[in-house]
Amino acid sequence: MAPGRLASRALAPLLLLGAWQLASATGFVAREVLPPPTDVAAAYGELISTGELQEALPVSLARSLVGLALGGGTGLVLGLCAGLWRRGEELFDAPLQMLRTVPFIAMIPLFIIWFGIGEGAKIALIYAATIFPVYLNTYAGVRGVDPKLIEAARVFDLAPRGIALRVILPTALPSILVGLRYSAGVALLALVAAEQINARSGIGYILINANVNQRADIIIAGIILYALLGILIDIIMRAVERLALPWRGKLVLA
Repeated sequence: MAPGRLASRALAPLLLLGAWQLASATGFVAREVLPPPTDVAAAYGELISTGELQEALPVSLARSLVGLALGGGTGLVLGLCAGLWRRGEELFDAPLQMLRTVPFIAMIPLFIIWFGIGEGAKIALIYAATIFPVYLNTYAGVRGVDPKLIEAARVFDLAPRGIALRVILPTALPSILVGLRYSAGVALLALVAAEQINARSGIGYILINANVNQRADIIIAGIILYALLGILIDIIMRAVERLALPWRGKLVLA
């Protein structure tokens, strides 16, 4: 990224931080209600010095990645089945369309009953949240393939398997990757909810302890950490898209 573009992207966050610090310094906002950025930075230093942050990050990332891999993989398989085969659509589409309207947070009590309050319930919640974005985008991508491309493949005597692998999947890949990218963001949202289930480790555990001790600075530090993880995941997914779709042109108006 060019230095000019990087500077323009950083301008709005820097202005926001400056306004936040000014509001606290002038007493417009009480420090107990919204600690200034300097206090939040000090909270990060405290968490790093005690080792809590280094211990929590891998745990939270592992939960989100395992849930995303399982949920995204399931959504991909179901989306391909429903998109490529009429019988698959009849079997899977109606139940999944009904289930996707249920907020995943509403499933927390049921998952606790099924899996207890350990890691199983946390990963199950992330799994349930990440299935549907991948499924919907995969299904839409497969069904959105131009029929003329399939007709042309049949003219060249491609078998159904060859049509699926060489025509349908490459054409649907941009939509599939959009679903994976969206699911990655949803996995982080589900992680926030999952780590409120009797967390004994991870970022959620830090937030629970901070809430008990009335440490607003650490709570805000944890929230910002979730946001930074979201940005990191989005950058990684963008890089995956560029690697998987090098032929895809960029449309930039200005």
